[in-house]
Amino acid sequence: MFFNNKTKKTGNKYSNFIKVAALLIHAAKIDENYSNEEEEIIKKTLIDLGVNHNELETLMINAKKEEENANQILDFTREIKNLDETNKIKIIKSLWKIIYANKYADIYETNLMRRLSGLLYIDSKTMGDIKEQIKKENS
Repeated sequence: MFFNNKTKKTGNKYSNFIKVAALLIHAAKIDENYSNEEEEIIKKTLIDLGVNHNELETLMINAKKEEENANQILDFTREIKNLDETNKIKIIKSLWKIIYANKYADIYETNLMRRLSGLLYIDSKTMGDIKEQIKKENS
């Protein structure tokens, strides 16, 4: 399972998925151009991580509210940083896919990824390798 049993329950079994989705939405909105393509990347990522198709739309609605009400990205990363490396890499790949959905990364997007690298404990080489891989796929 994506989040293990040690993850605290907050009354909503998908609260951790909401945090992941909110982070992805935040990345999509940071350039002030939240596109349908970016939303599809977010939905695909959530399904890949284990979200049930039937609950995806509700989760997206809740994640959008979460993102709008959050003061900082720490609200999204607290649980994500404790994931295993494989799932963190999936999220990082999706973040870069969102950023390069419009073929380039602006200063705000690259700054976000630098901050997330530290917050999620992803080394700069891994982050750079993923960035280049996604950049090539989208060129």
